[in-house]
Amino acid sequence: MPALCRDCLTRFDAGRRCPTCHSPRVVAGAELFDLSIAHMDCDAFYASVEKRDNPALRDKPVIVGGGARGVVTTACYIARIQGVRSAMPMFKALRLCPEAVVVKPRFEAYSAASREIRAMMEELTPAIEPLSLDEAFLDLGGTARLHGAPPAVLLAGLVRRMERELRLGGSIGLSHNKFLAKIASDLDKPRGFAVIDRAGTAEFLRGKPVGIIWGVGAAMQAQLDRAGIATIDDLLRWDAADLVARFGGMGTRLWHLARGIDARPVARDRAVKSISKESTFGTDLSELAALEGHLWRLAEQVAARAKAKGLAGWVVTLKLKRADHRLLTRRISLPEPSNLADVLYRAAQPLLAQSARAGPFRLLGVGISELTPDAGPGFSPDLLDPQAARRAEAERAIDRLRARFGAVAVVKGRSLR
Repeated sequence: MPALCRDCLTRFDAGRRCPTCHSPRVVAGAELFDLSIAHMDCDAFYASVEKRDNPALRDKPVIVGGGARGVVTTACYIARIQGVRSAMPMFKALRLCPEAVVVKPRFEAYSAASREIRAMMEELTPAIEPLSLDEAFLDLGGTARLHGAPPAVLLAGLVRRMERELRLGGSIGLSHNKFLAKIASDLDKPRGFAVIDRAGTAEFLRGKPVGIIWGVGAAMQAQLDRAGIATIDDLLRWDAADLVARFGGMGTRLWHLARGIDARPVARDRAVKSISKESTFGTDLSELAALEGHLWRLAEQVAARAKAKGLAGWVVTLKLKRADHRLLTRRISLPEPSNLADVLYRAAQPLLAQSARAGPFRLLGVGISELTPDAGPGFSPDLLDPQAARRAEAERAIDRLRARFGAVAVVKGRSLR
C-alpha cells in the first residue's frame, strides 16, 4: 500500500516507520497519491500564534478570549484536555482550567500569519477556498506534473514548511470531495494527516452520527431525531423523495452526503454574505444611551470593514442577547445599499429603542447583509432628512483623515458614550 513520510516526504510501501528517516509520522492509503481535494485546518491557530510570539506561554494552558463575561475564542490543546472549548463562556472555561493564561485576541497578528500561510498555498495551486483565517479547501487536481509530486506530498510539504518557517502547525484531510476532506482533517488533530478514499467511503460513513454532516446544527439535529434518524445508516434507509418531503432542500443534501457524494467545487472567490460585529458587555446594560454608544462604535467597525472590501448592504441586522442568554434579532431593509456608519446606526437605533424594554442585555451586535458592490451614494435622498448628504460627505472626510493619520485621528462624540 502506498505510504508517505510526513517528516522527510519519502514515498514507500506501507510500514510503521519511514525507511529513510525512521519517523513514525507515516500516512498510507490505497488511493493516497490519487486524491486531490484537501482541507487544511491550522491547529488551535490563535493560541498557537500567541505561543509563538510569546515563548513564555509555550508550556502553559492558553485561552484566547474576552473578559470574565466573554467567551472563549480558541484554546490551546493543553487547555482543551481540561475541557475548554471554543464559544464556551469564560467563567466556565476558567472553572475547568483555573491556571489558564487568558490572552485578548490580536486579530492583526492572526491575519498576518494567515496571509503568510495563504501565500504558501498559492505556490501549490490557485484553487483555494478560504473558510476563515485558519482553514481552507484546496484542489490540487492537475498539479502533479507542474510540481513533480502528487498532491499528498505537496500537502505534507506545506505543513512541514509552516512548522519550520512560521512555527505554526496544521492538520490535513485528503479525499475525493470537500465534505469528506473536511471530516478527515479533524480525525487526527493536532498535526494530523488523514485520508478517506473512494473505495473506503461507504465503510467510513457506516454507523457515524448524522452530526458529522456539514450543516446539521442543533435545530436540524432535533428535526432528524424526531424522524428517528440518528446515524448515517438511518439516512440510507430513506428515499430521496421522502427526505425532500420531510426536510425540504436539506433533504437532497442529506441523501447525497450520506452516500459520500458532494459535487461542490473548490470555489476560489466565495462571495462574502454578510459583515457583522458584536460586543459582550462587562455587566448587563439596560440604559438606552449606553447601548446606543456601543451601537455606534459597532456600526463604525462594520462600515470600515465594508468600505475596505468595496461592499454595501441592503439589510441591517441588530442582535441582542438578554441576561438569560435568549437572543433577539431585528432586521430592516434600506432604500439604498450603504456602508456608511451613519446610515447603519440610524437604521438600527429605532430597532434598539423598540427592544430596550426586553433588557438588560449582555451582548449587542450589528451587521449588514444582501451585499452588493459599493457603487452608490450610500444614502437615499429624503426631504425629511435634508442633512443626509452632508453627513455622508463628513463621514467620508473622516475616513480620509483616518487613512492618513490613524484610526483614532478623529473620534465622534457619540463614541464616548
